[in-house]
Amino acid sequence: MNHFVKVFETELEVKRKGEHGIPIVIMTGMGCSFEEWHEVTEKLSVTNQVILYHRPGIGRSEQSQRTRNTEATVRELKELLYVLRIDSPIILLGHSYGGLCAQHFAKRYPSDVAALVLIDSTSHDSERLDTLDLPIMNEGASDEDWLKQCEAYAEQTESALTQCIQTVLTPNQRKLPSDVQAELIQFFQRPNLYKTMMDEVKNWHADARFIKQLGSLGSMPVYVIGRDADHEVEQGQLNGLPESELKLLEATWHQLMREQTMLSITSKLVIAERSSHAVHVDRPDVIISVVEEHMYQMTQALK
Repeated sequence: MNHFVKVFETELEVKRKGEHGIPIVIMTGMGCSFEEWHEVTEKLSVTNQVILYHRPGIGRSEQSQRTRNTEATVRELKELLYVLRIDSPIILLGHSYGGLCAQHFAKRYPSDVAALVLIDSTSHDSERLDTLDLPIMNEGASDEDWLKQCEAYAEQTESALTQCIQTVLTPNQRKLPSDVQAELIQFFQRPNLYKTMMDEVKNWHADARFIKQLGSLGSMPVYVIGRDADHEVEQGQLNGLPESELKLLEATWHQLMREQTMLSITSKLVIAERSSHAVHVDRPDVIISVVEEHMYQMTQALK
């Protein structure tokens, strides 16, 4: 059930499922709705309490006057856990940009995190992707291009966005309950979403460099779940993109994935076969399996 929680004078939209077990907190990707996590949370909430929330300006969360960077997000999550009276270590899941935020939180508050699950997460070395020679794929797809598009959307009204943005759900999103699909469509028609993404995009490279300087996570259990490179190349070719550029991008992305396992001496890399970047939508079973495996290992360690 969705409700609102005041964090630093900003009303955040929060979804909680389940009442028992180790708390699981999910940090969504940039411009992503927590409604996409329906399949993952339905299963995990049987044994655990699951908390999802939208950062300020996303979904129905109020816009914040704070700078939208990972430092602000980390502080907001810390306060949210306090307000929700969650004082035991959490299993923290972060997807894409949410994974970068999750790394920051785990490094800042390691005693608050029982395990970190990074799902096709943005790397603290993500700037390496900008150096790749991808002339076709980069055409109209730079951060500057994205910022211009976000700025144009941010200046429109919600009713105007409803007319100009015709959200097309993916085949796997169309398998979700009808009410969830309706929420996803409406999610992309709110101007505040684009205002927030503009700020996050402007700051994420500086954030990544800062997070890298915070060091490693010691022996914290870290699970790195990556998308299927061959699947991404295949899908990209169907969309008319050159195979050579797709393979270069995927090889670099997966190298960054492998390097994320170096965040901890207790880490594991899992590749979600037949999955795009949206692993939680395409292969929710992989995420569920990783979390359940960790909980089983914790139970065995206590015996």
